[in-house]
Amino acid sequence: MIKNEIKSLADPIRAKHSQGFFKTGPGEYGEGDIFLGLTMPQIRVIAKKHFKEISLSSVQELVGSKYHEFRMCALVMLVYKYEKFASQRKEIYDFFLRNTKYINNWDLVDVTIPKTVGYYLVDKDRSILYKLVRSSDLWEKRIAVLATFPFIRNNDFDDCITISEILLKDKHDLIHKAVGWMLREIGKRDETVLTKFLDKHVKEMPRTMLRYSIERLEESKRKEYLKR
Repeated sequence: MIKNEIKSLADPIRAKHSQGFFKTGPGEYGEGDIFLGLTMPQIRVIAKKHFKEISLSSVQELVGSKYHEFRMCALVMLVYKYEKFASQRKEIYDFFLRNTKYINNWDLVDVTIPKTVGYYLVDKDRSILYKLVRSSDLWEKRIAVLATFPFIRNNDFDDCITISEILLKDKHDLIHKAVGWMLREIGKRDETVLTKFLDKHVKEMPRTMLRYSIERLEESKRKEYLKR
């Protein structure tokens, strides 16, 4: 039923655009991903309609699909389940960690990980993030970074700072952007913590990471860090 609903909204023109936007060509980070051309609001409507009654086994079938929108819908349904059913949170958290190979584009990570894996770990041991951040897999590293978002919202910055330091020499632009984004979020809450990190690491930070992290600073400070 859910598959048919998603396919009924397929838009070949939008799908072609998404194939390019999400870098699905040979050698690109999303190589081989297939899009049907749905918008995120369309996916959310379907997910909200079905999340209460869908079983995890049915979610598993969707998340293993070759179609990007099937995987997104599956993961968004888990976000809604996580928010609605406190008794299922551990099971949903475990599901995400078992299925990282299917959370294989930046939107899948960014839309779902902070609201599930991240929130689950707010008051728990976070050693799993240090395993993920040292993975050879791009998306597991991005999961580790984005999972710190709820910590940051609680003014708990230590794990994000440590993970950012581990990733300073990472080669991938999508990691540079993710780390810079989280550092910017820290700066929005405590600029002193951000500037302390920048003063220590500005000379070794990838340019993209630096630019993302300083976006909210006043212009004179941004220019100073860019010169350094």
